[in-house]
Amino acid sequence: MNNATPAEANSELMRLRSEAADLRAELEETNQGVLALYAELDVQAEQLREASALKSRFLSYMSHEFRTPLGSILSMTRLLDDEIDGPLSSDQHQQVQFISIAARDLAEMVDDLLDLAKIEAGRVSISPDWFEMVDLFSALRGMFRPIVEEAGVDLVFEAPVGMPSMYTDDKKVAQILRNFISNALKFTPQGTVRVSAVCEDDAWARFTVADTGIGIPADVQKTLFQDFAQVDSPLQRRLRGTGLGLSLCRRFAELLGGQVGVTSEVGKGSTFWVLLPLRLADDTTAEDSDGQ
Repeated sequence: MNNATPAEANSELMRLRSEAADLRAELEETNQGVLALYAELDVQAEQLREASALKSRFLSYMSHEFRTPLGSILSMTRLLDDEIDGPLSSDQHQQVQFISIAARDLAEMVDDLLDLAKIEAGRVSISPDWFEMVDLFSALRGMFRPIVEEAGVDLVFEAPVGMPSMYTDDKKVAQILRNFISNALKFTPQGTVRVSAVCEDDAWARFTVADTGIGIPADVQKTLFQDFAQVDSPLQRRLRGTGLGLSLCRRFAELLGGQVGVTSEVGKGSTFWVLLPLRLADDTTAEDSDGQ
């Protein structure tokens, strides 16, 4: 280049300027394409938000609409079972029980859908307070007593010895454990379902529901807490649900600052657990309250 004539140098300079102009034009075109892509992504994101909001509203409205007739059905089955309008035969009592069980199962599905809609809409209320584990276990024991008597499975609540008081939303904790226990009873044709609570590191409470049921394959365990996940088994096909129960357990646990998990072996049973802080953090509570 040092030995180039002025004409050659000028030609090289013109070439470089032309390449720079082409590069600037290419960059400008790329920038316009990126801006157009961002605009398209914004539109799609807004459409997704609208679709999600519509889905949440649909689930909420549908759940509320189903609740009234289901409540009426359950009330009528109780009246029939109590023989208010006259005696029933043993076969008629059994038929009424079938109707009642089906209505309760459908009511549970509706409740799951309503909870899902509330979570996705950010309208889940967290109401922490101090409570004792023994009171929680006592309430659950009473709730499941009629079901256990019919199922013929031993439901054992181990005394929470040495467990301190807990500051969190006891209704959400009860809902998680209620789902774990209900699943354990459904998938344990015979044997024992054992519920326990232990303190870990003086800051965490681990609740465990262990059963001697059919167990869960390893490849299914990884997706078990996702929406609409279900175990493919003869019992599952007979006891159909929404597949939302365990997903809601995971979401509730996360709202309370914890996590859920499972260990299982086919033919030997499953152990579901939820690990929660003994005291719900103040910033977590404030964040959830702000989202109402």
